[in-house]
Amino acid sequence: MELSGKRILIIKPSSLGDVVHTLPLVHALKRWYPGTRLGWIVQDVYAELLERDTAIDQVYPIHISSTSDPHAGRLAYLHAFRETVKTFRLLRGQLREAPYDLVLDLHASFRSGLLGRTNPGGMRVGFKGARELNTFFQDQLLEVPGGIEHAVEKNLLFCDYLGCSVAAEDFFMCSGRKDEAVVQSFLDRQGLAEGTVIVYANPAARWQTKFWPAAKWAELADRLVGRGAQILFGGSGQDKVYIQSITRLMKTRSLVSAGDLTLVQSVALMQRCALYVGLDSGPMHMAALAGVPVVALFGPTHPARVGPYGVEHRIVRAVELDCLECRKRFCPQLRCMQDISVDRVYGAALELLAGTIIQPGSIE
Repeated sequence: MELSGKRILIIKPSSLGDVVHTLPLVHALKRWYPGTRLGWIVQDVYAELLERDTAIDQVYPIHISSTSDPHAGRLAYLHAFRETVKTFRLLRGQLREAPYDLVLDLHASFRSGLLGRTNPGGMRVGFKGARELNTFFQDQLLEVPGGIEHAVEKNLLFCDYLGCSVAAEDFFMCSGRKDEAVVQSFLDRQGLAEGTVIVYANPAARWQTKFWPAAKWAELADRLVGRGAQILFGGSGQDKVYIQSITRLMKTRSLVSAGDLTLVQSVALMQRCALYVGLDSGPMHMAALAGVPVVALFGPTHPARVGPYGVEHRIVRAVELDCLECRKRFCPQLRCMQDISVDRVYGAALELLAGTIIQPGSIE
C-alpha cells in the first residue's frame, strides 16, 4: 500500500494500557513512512503522552466519561451519551477542515466506530469479529489469526495490512527535557545519593480484584530497602490514601510521587528506575514500553493477553488456584491476589535486580 503523503487517523481513546499498546504500531508506521501525517483521537487525560511522542503529528483530545469506572454514578450513561454527542459534533468540525485518508479503529467498540465516522470519507479499517456492532462502521476488516493473544500483537496486524513491520526500535516512550528536569528536581528534594537503585512500585488499580494487601506491600518494600534499594510509590492523586496505608506500615523510608507528577513526568521517572513492581495496570505497560524490567502481580486477568511486552519481566501469580483469569471486577474472596506471597514477589524482584548494586541487608 502506498502511504507516502497520506493522512492516517488512529482511533484508540482509552484506556491507558490500551493507548500504550498502540504506540509500537504508530512508531513503526512513522519509521517506514516518514511522510505520513498521523492523528490520534484520545481521552484528554492521556493526550499529554501522545503530544510528547515524536511520531504523532496531531492529537484530538476528547472527554467522554467512563461508564465502567467503579466511581461512576447512576447517571453515568446519560452523561456519557451527552458527551458523546458533543464530541461527535466537535470532531466533525475539526476533521472537515483536514480529513484523513485512512482511519484505523483499534478500539473496536460501538463508540469508536462512531468516532471514526466523524472523519468525512477515507478508508475505515477495523477488526473482524469486533464487539458492539463495530464492524458495521468499517470498510475493511482484519482477521485475528488463531494463536495471537497479546493486545500488542493484535494491534501490529495493522502493520501487515499497511505494508510495514515493527522493530525493536519502535518500542519506546517519549518524555521531554522539561519532564526530565522536573523529575531530577523531585529526586533532589528527596536527598537521593547518586547511583541509588530506585524501585518504582505501583500498588493501585481500577479493579478491586487486582489489589494486593497493604501489609504485604509494606513487607516487600522493607525487604527491598534492606537490600539497598529505594522504594518509590507512584500513581495518581486518587491513590495517595491507599499508598499512605502502606507507608504507615513500613519500618523503613519510602518515597511517594503519586499525584505530584504528570503521566509524562512519570515516564521520565520510570526511565531512571532499575525495576518496576506493580499490578496489571496502565503504568505497568508504560514501564515495559520504557524498557524497565517488570515484576507484575496477576490474578483476575490474563498475562498472555495483557502482560508486560517486549521487556524482561516476571509474572507472579497464585498458580495453585483454579479461578485465575476470571476477569471479575468484584469478588468476595480475592484469594487470587491475597494468596500471592511476599517471598514470591521478593524473589522475582531480586532476580531482575541481580545486575545492580543491591547489597545484603538486615531486613528479611
